[in-house]
Amino acid sequence: MSGARSEIPVTRSSMPDFVEYCQEIAGLWDSRMLTNMGAKHRQLQGELAQYLGAEHVDLLANGHMAIEMSLQALGLSGEVITTPFTFASTTHAIVRSGLEPVFCDVEPKNFTMNPQEIERHITKRTTAILPVHVYGALCDIKAIEKIAGQYGLKVIYDAAHAFGARYQGQGAGSFGDVSCFSFHATKVFHTVEGGCACFRDAEFGQRLARIKNFGLAGQESVEEAGGNGKLDEFRAAMGLCNLRHVQEQIAKRRRAAERYRERLLGVPGLQLAAEQKDVESNYAYFPVVFHPEEFGADRDEVLSCLESQGIRARKYFYPLTSAFGCYQGRFDSDKTPVAQGISRRVLTLPLYADLTLEDVDRVCDGVLKIKRRG
Repeated sequence: MSGARSEIPVTRSSMPDFVEYCQEIAGLWDSRMLTNMGAKHRQLQGELAQYLGAEHVDLLANGHMAIEMSLQALGLSGEVITTPFTFASTTHAIVRSGLEPVFCDVEPKNFTMNPQEIERHITKRTTAILPVHVYGALCDIKAIEKIAGQYGLKVIYDAAHAFGARYQGQGAGSFGDVSCFSFHATKVFHTVEGGCACFRDAEFGQRLARIKNFGLAGQESVEEAGGNGKLDEFRAAMGLCNLRHVQEQIAKRRRAAERYRERLLGVPGLQLAAEQKDVESNYAYFPVVFHPEEFGADRDEVLSCLESQGIRARKYFYPLTSAFGCYQGRFDSDKTPVAQGISRRVLTLPLYADLTLEDVDRVCDGVLKIKRRG
């Protein structure tokens, strides 16, 4: 229709120049080495270790496999303290590994695990803590690792939202026993599908490498019941291309996020995630928590109104993983009231590298128009 405004998606994948990618994969037609940890795979591992500040990196088929197989490689049992304010993968990985998730509430300013709530969940069966960095905000790393050290617990970070984020100059891959990243197409950095685990312990790395490759320790030696978590060469090549441009992509995201903050910070009824001292965000998402008693409309009304204007937002994360139908009767989401409240009120607004400031203004105008009506 003439004059119709284009839709603004909630996210849009960044991609390298087509010719750049074609040049990156051209040699595969000669080598015919398309998977099984080939040259592209090894090159990307090395470059990611440097970028993420990790001693060791292993690539996996996706971020979920990075978490699930890392849990298995650590040989954990019993209970794992985690957060329900996350994507399904985090909780499913714990359950699928034969472990029991114990849900800790989040802190209200940045929506990450509240370290003041952790100790009351520790029992004799607790073997690990699995915190989640969310939206580009990092967990309270010092507090969490101090508690883990006191109780002899492993720390596995779900760092799916943290690629390129830094704490006191250190990359997010340098913390915990393991930090697991997602390289899904919608992330700040992607390999279309993919993920990685960052770690210090070389022995752990050897076991993880076996688990992701069917448990094989050699052509005729299978030491454990592993699976298939390998990343192929075409996706590794996409990663090599995207890694060259990731800082530029983050800078573009930052400009859009700063425009959002200029327009929306201080608006009654809107809560923006607090900026963190000593943290360099990657501006992965832009969450807004709507308080209807002040704003004049609830989250679902805002979502519907924005959609009518061709603006896509997302209820992310909703519902809490502890409230999933597959866990009905197993967990009580009321025991994490802060996470529950945020989940019922949060929207992530459109944010991606190619988002123009004009489109950010259009989104903000749409939100503020709803408030005026309210």
